[in-house]
Order: sequence, then C-alpha cells, then structure tokens
Amino acid sequence: MNQTAPTPPPQTSFSKFTESTTVKVVVIGFLILLLLIPAAMVSGLIREREGRLNGVVHEISSKWGSNQQITGPIISVPYEVVFTDDKGRQQTSIEYAHILPDELNIDGSATTETRYRGIYEAVLYNSRLTLSGSFTIPDLKTIGLISNTVHWDRAFIALGISDLKGLQEKVDITLNDAAHAMEPGLETRNVFATGISTPLTVAPAEHFSFAVSLDLNGSQTLTFVPVGRVNNVNLTSSWPSPSFTGEFLPSSREVSDDGFAASWKVLHLNRNFPQVWKGSAYKVGGSAFGVKMVIPADAYQKCTRTAKYAVMFIGFTFMAFFFSEVMKKVRVHPLQYLLIGLALVVFYTLLLSISEHLSFGKGYLVSSLATIALITGYARAILRTRILAFIVGSVLAILYAYLYVVLQLEDYALLFGSIGLFIALAIVMYLTRNINWYTVGSDPRS
Repeated sequence: MNQTAPTPPPQTSFSKFTESTTVKVVVIGFLILLLLIPAAMVSGLIREREGRLNGVVHEISSKWGSNQQITGPIISVPYEVVFTDDKGRQQTSIEYAHILPDELNIDGSATTETRYRGIYEAVLYNSRLTLSGSFTIPDLKTIGLISNTVHWDRAFIALGISDLKGLQEKVDITLNDAAHAMEPGLETRNVFATGISTPLTVAPAEHFSFAVSLDLNGSQTLTFVPVGRVNNVNLTSSWPSPSFTGEFLPSSREVSDDGFAASWKVLHLNRNFPQVWKGSAYKVGGSAFGVKMVIPADAYQKCTRTAKYAVMFIGFTFMAFFFSEVMKKVRVHPLQYLLIGLALVVFYTLLLSISEHLSFGKGYLVSSLATIALITGYARAILRTRILAFIVGSVLAILYAYLYVVLQLEDYALLFGSIGLFIALAIVMYLTRNINWYTVGSDPRS
C-alpha cells in the first residue's frame, strides 16, 4: 500500500509574517540592543574590580608612603606688613618672601618591590636621594620690600615632602659645611603644604651652598619640582617599566629589563614662577616632573578595551547565523540568538576573572577558546550541518584573533580596527551580492 506523505499545515498570515526576512532582521537588531545591557553591566564590573584594586593600593601605600613629590629647598624670610583695620587702627602682620636656589642638583636611586594583598598588587619603592646646590640671597627691594621691615634673623629653609610618613632616617641639611637638623612642620604653607624646615639667619648678597640626603619610602610615583634657576636630576631604578610623567620629559634615558636611568635638565625659563616672590602668589607644584613605576599591561585596562568591541562580536556572530538561515534555508529561533549573544557576553566575565589570576594573554586564550567551542558546538546542534558550524567557529576564531592583535598595537588600534571592519563589510557585501532579498523567506509554491 502506498502511503501519502503528510500534508504540511497551511501557513497562516502570522507564520508568514514571522518568517519574513525583514522581521527577522528587526528582531536580530533588537536582540543586539538588548544584549548591550549585560555588556554594560560587564563594563561596570570591570570598573568595580579596578576600583577595588585602587583601594587596596591606597591602603598599602598609606602605611608605607604614598606618591612622593620633592619641592625645594627654599628659603622663606618673614617681613612686616602694616595695615589699617576696620576700626581705623594700625595693625601689623607677618608675611613671607620666598627665595629659590640658583642651582639644584638631585641624584638618587629607587629600589622597588611589589606587595600583594590577595590577588592585588602594589608597587612600592625606597629612594635614596641627595640634593645639593647653592643660594644667593637677593636684596628684597626688587620685590618692593623695605629693609627695616624684613626679619633676616628669623628666616628658615624648608624642604617640601608630600608624605612625611615615608621618611626613614633623620634629615640634616649642610649649609656651608655646617649641619643643621631639620624638623617637621612649616611656619607658612604658601609654597607647599607639608615638609620639614630649620631656622636660619641670612643677609642680602650672602652666598652659600647646601646639601641634604633623604631616605624616603613611597609608592608608584616620584616627582620633583624645578625650583632652581638650573635643575639637574639624575635618577636610576631597578623597575623595568617606568612611565615618565609631569611637565618635562627626560633629556636622556635608558630603559632595560634591569631597570632604567633617566636625566632631566630644567631651567627657570621653562616654568611659570620667578626666583623670588611674596606670599602665596605662585603655586609651584604644577611644574613637577618625574617617574611613575607602573605595572605593565594592566589587565583591567585591556579588559575595558576588549569590552568596547562587544557590539562588533555580537553583530558579526549573529550575521553568520543569519546568513546560514538565508543560504541553507535553516531557521534559528530568536531565543537561540539570545543564548548565543549571552555566551558572547559571558566571555568578558571569564576574561576578567581569569586575568586576575593569570596574565591577560592566558586569560584571553582560555576565555576565547571556551567561547568558540561552546558556540560552535551549539551551532552544530541547531544548524544540523558541520560545514555551517565550522564557518561559525572560523568567524569567531578570526574575530578573537584579530581583536587580540589590535589590543597589542595600542597606538595603531584605531587604524587597524577600522581597516578590519572595512574588510569584513566588503566580504559580506561580496558574498551576498547575488541574493535576491525580496524572494528570501517567500513560499516557492505561491
């Protein structure tokens, strides 16, 4: 007996509508926008973990010594200012004139170490610095002061240190071969907020040399303010990944796996404050320069950059499945698109969590291979053909490999990223050039 094949149920207007290519494209576009929500949550998670790292670094640094900025030494001379108060009575107040050195030489070295708190790490250093140079005391008439109002015998020499907690030894300053012990605290904070000082008696036209040594702990950043008429700074360290920061780059530097050596030369003409002034007319900290001991290839920065490509990954993967539908007449349900998109988003959480324990490169390799295997296996199940699953897996492998290359380029990332997108679009346009989109999804019997 011949059996007749069952007649498929007639298509309703609703089923024809759901099979429409235009509707499918709109649904896919909506799903991509919907998946931006968990992608944004992943970006927020990366920022949260990075914030936790910064908190741990701050906690460790607060006990050892934070970012250090060295300013000075400078000489401050008090003078009297006579004014009339609101009741018409004459009053006297004390202000300060500030004198900067003719020459400032800084030679030093910084020995670094890495401290860990759980999975987080912070870079600490111990610096041994020698500051030397000379002063010539000017006649303060040049800045409008009358001699009999200036208290030359109540002057003091001060050295600005941003975090006094980092000092490991007592500090003596040698002035013309005479040692003077320096004490914490400043009579005025016109120039810098924290530091050490010692009283001094000076006179106009007096010239003397100085020298002071510091044993100073700090973390991450070590900077200097060019208060001399001529400033020469030489710094060496065992840290192999320095980032030279501030207003001036080194005039010469050598960086190797064993550390770095850098030299700066800055003139008073290169900064925006004079050698002598009154009161708080100038803030000198903005001219600081120095070095930051950075941890190379920060995983959080690279994870953040990777997450910015989430839309591209979701879009190209959905495109591969959509063209599989178009060319091989295979239907993929929107829920299956959603699951595929979620697998692509989970890649970023895998990358973040693994990179915190391993290097970024190893985390990227493990996360991308796991995601490619998962989606390729799922494609094999829903597309029911090895060729289409292989194509989907190949597209993902190319995308992940290309993104990793772009992340390594840094300076050329935008250029190569734009070229890659252009090439990908050109390939899609070429492969679909002969498709009649008006007939895709239509019933051939109609």
